[in-house]
Amino acid sequence: MQGDYNLPNLLPPQEPEVHLGRYALMRRKFLKQHRRVTYTNLLTSGKLNRHLMETEQTAHARMEQITAQMAQEAGVTEELKASDQMKWLGLMNNIRQAAEETVLNELIYN
Repeated sequence: MQGDYNLPNLLPPQEPEVHLGRYALMRRKFLKQHRRVTYTNLLTSGKLNRHLMETEQTAHARMEQITAQMAQEAGVTEELKASDQMKWLGLMNNIRQAAEETVLNELIYN
């Protein structure tokens, strides 16, 4: 109330300051550019940071899970690492890239 007028409070609810990781920043950028309504709803309800942190944690857990599963299927072991480091490194890089592509498609750009 200012004078005789009721002015709306247009500030979004205050959220605690959190450190956003790589996947959270990518998710925020995607929502901002391609899902404006969802982004605005999360922002105005005060749930954006919580959503981004959940996405970050889920993405990291999923990356670890997929990487371990694919490494086991491809036969990448510690013995291979000890005997042929370059082959192990190449296989692990390919596995990490494939796992990251899956995570990006499933969680970030969905």
